[in-house]
Amino acid sequence: MVVEPKHAAVNGRARSQAPPKSHQQVADELRARIRSGELQPGQRMPTQARLADEFGVERGAVRQALRILQSEHLLTNVSKGSPATVAPDLSRVLVGPGAPPLPTMVALAPRIAHAFAGTHVEIDALCLTSINLTLAIGEPLRQIHTGQLKPAKVDVRVLLPSRDIDLAFPAPVDPTDDDYVHRRWLSQRNAQGQVLQHNLLALRSSHGIDVDVSFRALPFTPPVKLYLLNNTEALFAYYTLTRREQEIEHEHLEMYDAEGSQSMLFAFEQGGGLRDTTFVEQSQLWFNALWETISSELVLTS
Repeated sequence: MVVEPKHAAVNGRARSQAPPKSHQQVADELRARIRSGELQPGQRMPTQARLADEFGVERGAVRQALRILQSEHLLTNVSKGSPATVAPDLSRVLVGPGAPPLPTMVALAPRIAHAFAGTHVEIDALCLTSINLTLAIGEPLRQIHTGQLKPAKVDVRVLLPSRDIDLAFPAPVDPTDDDYVHRRWLSQRNAQGQVLQHNLLALRSSHGIDVDVSFRALPFTPPVKLYLLNNTEALFAYYTLTRREQEIEHEHLEMYDAEGSQSMLFAFEQGGGLRDTTFVEQSQLWFNALWETISSELVLTS
């Protein structure tokens, strides 16, 4: 069988027949390969020419994508000459002390997995929806199922906005469209929370782990997201708003929203100096105060 050039594989992957990707989409795909382990620490990347051919983009877009990953300390040796190299010590980049701020989709999963290495795992989260936490917990769950991690107890508390408030965001530019936007957000909030709860509680029967998952509702829209891990680490990010068009229930709506997965996550650790230690302690006090005072019972139903 003769393979036509337009269908030939590049580095084991079929050349893209879809519309050209943006440099950000190329960066997202390569970042995902690094996170998944498909691209190993210290491994040389395919040449820029091969990447351009695979993604169906110009070399300039590939160079922009590689520079993004270099700025995130995931790649080294990015130049017009030899191929870039995956950073040799990704564990330090993603979870180690002094790691630079990275997008939530990159930084959260390895930090959550690191937290699950403890005997008693304690995770507190304040966010708009729990989608990033749900995705991030997938890796430690996999490691538990393969026997790599063996926590005895897991306690997770999540603060989410109440269904009964007028959200500051996501919000339509035209207030008359608010019902569409609110229903979509509520559906996502509930669905992601239910998946998170189900996946964690399943550890009781499958591995005999003592698991508790609790949700409470906030009377305001959080302008930031916060993850507290084992009382020793605080991960903090701003929700940065943009105006964009979104199709909701077959309607094209202009809305103000934040892309939480791209929010840059700043890490603070106990023992990382007075500033870091104080931030972790004060963040935990703040979360506990919200949990115990103005938050209310949250039921994950429509």
